[in-house]
Amino acid sequence: MASIAVGLGTSHSPMLNTTPRYWNVMAEWDQMPGKELLSPRTGKLTTYEALLAEADSAYAAQLTPEHFALQHDAIQRGIATLEATLSAARPDAAIVIGADQEEVLFDDNMPAISIFYGDSLKLQPWTLRDGLPEAYRVCAWGYGDTARDCSVESGLAKHLIASLIDSEFDVASSRYVHGEYGGSVGPAGYLDQRRETKRRSIGMAHAWSFVVTRIMNEHYVPIVPITINACYPPNQPKAKRCYELGQAIARAVGTWDDDKRVAVIGSGGLSHYVVDEELDRAALAAMGAKSPTAIAALPEHRLQSAAAEIKPWICAAGALESLTMEVVAYEPVRRTPAGTGGGWGFARWI
Repeated sequence: MASIAVGLGTSHSPMLNTTPRYWNVMAEWDQMPGKELLSPRTGKLTTYEALLAEADSAYAAQLTPEHFALQHDAIQRGIATLEATLSAARPDAAIVIGADQEEVLFDDNMPAISIFYGDSLKLQPWTLRDGLPEAYRVCAWGYGDTARDCSVESGLAKHLIASLIDSEFDVASSRYVHGEYGGSVGPAGYLDQRRETKRRSIGMAHAWSFVVTRIMNEHYVPIVPITINACYPPNQPKAKRCYELGQAIARAVGTWDDDKRVAVIGSGGLSHYVVDEELDRAALAAMGAKSPTAIAALPEHRLQSAAAEIKPWICAAGALESLTMEVVAYEPVRRTPAGTGGGWGFARWI
């Protein structure tokens, strides 16, 4: 029978692929007119100006080249530690749990839980249009700069689908994604202009391409992509359900009739586009304590917008109860005095 050999949790933000020189440039995105940001205080979407009015005055003191350099170094060490941990564990397959952000899945069909079971999934470099800010071009490498077909452990994927259904999880499944067969995206008008504009790639969304590029690096192992709809109402799984899903994944791996070692990786978050350090630390503590009660007590109204990407970690933690969690690095990177930026975290279960 198969076994879970190692676990990882990783953030995957563009900020992780750039030097601090570009963090100030990215701060300008937070202040774009009409941009809505999640307030950690209320759990409601608000404006940059409103966040600034309620922000801790200490945030401004963190916006120095020296502080950014220390955070950048800690982040890169965290990524390197995860890469080395995965390489040393030498798994035969990796279940990678993430949240699609309107790259492959859209409002025409947004399943709460979905598993890909095709034989391979294409990693396609970002399409960088003329006129994009330089920061986009600088960070794109971290999601892959060469098109490639990444093998999928379809046997494990199919087993997970069947086992999770037996465990009363009504999972969606897909064998290919739009565009992988001859580049066709369906009949005229099938993709509306908004989706066509937002599409960065056809194939693998960035939650998975970051893991393939920066964590697996030269040591690729076949993956099983599991998508949780963390970000988009109205069918987001609650934190408690995500943890239970992870527990069911662990049971499924244990009944897979194949003598392989499996890694489980949660890709996402932690809190962003506004740093919610209190929420991040509470979630990390709950996962480390293997406490379903503490997981269920996390405030759902704050696990919204991009902060909802904590949920792939929670799912991974549920699958990794047999191992011990170690937080390798956590850096609350605030790139504006309003506290916008991200809580970038890296953890391993060994």
